[in-house]
Amino acid sequence: MTRVWTRIGLCLFPLLLLFSPAGAQRRRDPLTPVEIDQLRDTAQDADQRLKLYVMFARARLDLLEKVRSNPKVTDRGQETRNRLQDFLDIYDELNDNIDTFVDRKADVRKVLKTIIEADTEFQSKLRALKDAANLDKDEVKKYEFLLINTLETVDASVADHRQLLVEQEEAAKRKKKEKS
Repeated sequence: MTRVWTRIGLCLFPLLLLFSPAGAQRRRDPLTPVEIDQLRDTAQDADQRLKLYVMFARARLDLLEKVRSNPKVTDRGQETRNRLQDFLDIYDELNDNIDTFVDRKADVRKVLKTIIEADTEFQSKLRALKDAANLDKDEVKKYEFLLINTLETVDASVADHRQLLVEQEEAAKRKKKEKS
């Protein structure tokens, strides 16, 4: 009898999550349908796919800056948080895709240089946001933790991306030596 109740519980638990307030507050996808289609079209091409992620992340930071400077935005703190979360979600996907292509032994040296340049740009924009955030303490409470987390993620990724570029350069040299 206990097994029956266990099975019923296992079947009902996902439904409870789906209709609970926690399940209802799922984040929306930060990518537009057009962006998703673009990514789908480049699923096997590391360079093109990773460049798209950089472009999408850059667009989210640009949108964040527009929200910050728009006087018509009523809840600037929440809107900043939403745009920052979109950037972080896309940036995390970028890193996941880098890992996937590296696991597949893809040569991502060329696109890594583009990513490292973008990382520097992202760090600069995020630090500028952090510096500007000190002006309105009530507003910053809504996104301060997320901003710190995002900065730490980008900072760590910069180091990882640079190390990966070094590793890929060394592997390419070894491969070239083996061929000669």
